Amino acid sequence: MLHTAIHHTHKDKGNGGEINWCFSQVKGTIEDEVTEADIISCVEFNTDGDLLATGDKGGRVVIFQRDLQAKAAVPSRGEYNVYSTFQSHEPEFDYLKSLEIEEKINKIRWLKRTNRNHFLLSTNDKTIKLWKVAERDKKPEGYNLKDDGGIMRDPNTITTLRVPTFSPMELMVEASPKRVFSNAHTYHINSISVNSDLETYLSADDLRINLWNLEITDQSFNIVDIKPANMEDLTEVITASEFHPKECSMFVYSSSKGTIRLCDMRQQALCDSHAKIFEEPEDPTNRSFFSEIIASISDVKFSHNGRYMITRDYLSVKVWDLLMESKPVETYQVHEFLRSKLCSLYENDCIFDKFECSWSGNDRNIMTGSYNNFFRMFDREGKRDNTLEASRDNMKPRTVLKPRKVCTGGRRKKDEISVDCLDFNKKILHTAWHPQENIIAIAATNNLYIFQSKD
Repeated sequence: MLHTAIHHTHKDKGNGGEINWCFSQVKGTIEDEVTEADIISCVEFNTDGDLLATGDKGGRVVIFQRDLQAKAAVPSRGEYNVYSTFQSHEPEFDYLKSLEIEEKINKIRWLKRTNRNHFLLSTNDKTIKLWKVAERDKKPEGYNLKDDGGIMRDPNTITTLRVPTFSPMELMVEASPKRVFSNAHTYHINSISVNSDLETYLSADDLRINLWNLEITDQSFNIVDIKPANMEDLTEVITASEFHPKECSMFVYSSSKGTIRLCDMRQQALCDSHAKIFEEPEDPTNRSFFSEIIASISDVKFSHNGRYMITRDYLSVKVWDLLMESKPVETYQVHEFLRSKLCSLYENDCIFDKFECSWSGNDRNIMTGSYNNFFRMFDREGKRDNTLEASRDNMKPRTVLKPRKVCTGGRRKKDEISVDCLDFNKKILHTAWHPQENIIAIAATNNLYIFQSKD
């Protein structure tokens, strides 16, 4: 196994914010030496949450399936088992540009299920692939021209005709590439998003966004192009893009300048001029050399109801109402205590880390990652927040783990960790929330943690 999946449950007691962690099971082996290829680079639940896909820097996709017995149990448990593993992308070399193309999976997006098979899109820096994941538990037998071993029979020995039949076999899950969408991006692909019309999807790189039909691989339509005539005039790049969950003509894209642009394809074919722009004026008191860097948006996600969207910049998560462009309606500080550490974070390149964010299925809660394998959860209605840790060191049966707190100065309490002791090599960049239940998936280096909330 390439990834380690660690399953846990936790219970929020409410008043004290104390959380009980109950160790459930481990998938695969935990190795002390982590290779670059094993690092998880994306996590994504499918539309009903019964499947969970992870991609890694080695170009592999591992799909986990919800355990049916655990799901049917009372109370239900969020346990997942390995369902399928396949190599999605291989390393390539662009001879015209003398450029190596990594096999790393940048994004995975599931298509809404319309038959017994599952379909997902996966992409590296240049090439998007549509994969079909199908189960096979029967095999055909009784061919006329072949024997049971598949060897062709002598036609002269065939004296009767047989009707082939299907016989049971051990369940086999096959992943096969159905489409390959390539040669449409000059720069690295950072986003893919499936449209609600179930026919098209978009792919975005630093300067352009393309619209694809899922059935057509050799043609795409350029719907956003911010490349200037002179590259010296370039002031911002596209960092993320996503279709609206209900309005098939609308999509948003974020930029390195901290702006979010909402576009409507009904207005014009080339959406260089946006319908709305969401931007918060900068606080002059926080102005510094690093202001532009930390303002860059690393992820944007629509709420499930389509009314709001969340954006993640380096220090905070912001909730925007699509009806109000001037400022976010909610702002949550993720690790504001790092503002005094920006200089050292710039020197070790951590300031360029791209954290993702997730909505809960009911849009009440928001989740995003931080350093030291911490991840943050914000309750929008209760106005509460929690700092939790994804660590296998504390995952023993019935171990009670309290929410973590970071000490920024003065005397440190027993349960707190000093900001100077945070491990910046351990970072939670990729998270996913089950679309219907309070089950979350956290990628920490080469480990996949799954947690479930029991109310």
